[in-house]
Amino acid sequence: MSDNSISLNKFISSKGLCSRREADRWIEEGRVALNGVIAKKGNRVSPGDKVEIDGKAVKNKSRAAYIMFNKPAGITCTTDRKDKSNIIDYIGFKERIFPIGRLDKNSTGLILLTNDGDIVNRVLRKENKHEKEYVVTVDQPITSEFLKRMSKPIPMLGTKTLPCNVTHLKDNVFKIVLTQGLNRQIRRMCEYCGYKVLALKRIRIMHIRLGKLERGKWRYLNDKELNTLLDETSDKS
Repeated sequence: MSDNSISLNKFISSKGLCSRREADRWIEEGRVALNGVIAKKGNRVSPGDKVEIDGKAVKNKSRAAYIMFNKPAGITCTTDRKDKSNIIDYIGFKERIFPIGRLDKNSTGLILLTNDGDIVNRVLRKENKHEKEYVVTVDQPITSEFLKRMSKPIPMLGTKTLPCNVTHLKDNVFKIVLTQGLNRQIRRMCEYCGYKVLALKRIRIMHIRLGKLERGKWRYLNDKELNTLLDETSDKS
């Protein structure tokens, strides 16, 4: 066995096809073959080995990339290179990537990017069930009435916002957790309540937290973050 071997479930997951947990299910279901033989949990893959799923070879393409970025204000979440403020040129990643969802140009904080088109579709398809957490600064002191009104449904864009959790942090700063993604939702909600947003920062998407990542910097998702993301966005989750 080669010293460069890796576990079969990790090999499949590294291609961006699914999480390790789901890869194990595929192996148990007999859907995976290693060098022409039905694979078993615990098998390892060495350079030159052939892995097939449902009879189709897993191509030895470059590893799927999943990164998190602390977006500064003024950067546009677009892949259009004609836009001089586009997020792709700002990050300068070595491979083609695209954002999962978006933040408006004046907002800052956490955004995820990847070259895995399948997960983009899965995240966005289930977006209304995924929590996103923001810290918001407004133009006047926050009152209990404001907090109460913001947490309840507000008419917007021909529909209503879902009830959400709003917490007063200090003076004119509050935290809000959304489970939907209407266009400029928080800014519109504040305007409806007579407030204007001065600063808006996203600090969490699902289980992934911005943490201490510096503004304008990016990093790869760690194994725990990635595997949980793949699990929670899988078709069987």
